[in-house]
Amino acid sequence: MRFRPSLRLFVAPDFVQCDAFHQSCSFLNTVTTAVHRFEESIGGRPYLIEVAPVSTDRWRACIVRIPGVPTALMPFYGRTPDEAARLLAEWLTRAYRRAADVQGPV
Repeated sequence: MRFRPSLRLFVAPDFVQCDAFHQSCSFLNTVTTAVHRFEESIGGRPYLIEVAPVSTDRWRACIVRIPGVPTALMPFYGRTPDEAARLLAEWLTRAYRRAADVQGPV
């Protein structure tokens, strides 16, 4: 399968080149996002939490199944990557406890 000539991937996995963009602009802006990943075991299940910056002193934490693809669960925000990941992990822990309390012993 061939890519369209106007859009092709560079060898580096983080870059895409678009010929139309280069023809209309004399400069190229590169956007780099620092992503922190935390592996947590919550309720006996493994979770991968990704935390990315939203603005200065504001980070968003999401649960992901595949790196870079967040689930539908609402994101949690914190002032640092650690705080955002901790808030999400604490919420999940409370959710597991509550579900266990509702079900009761089997």
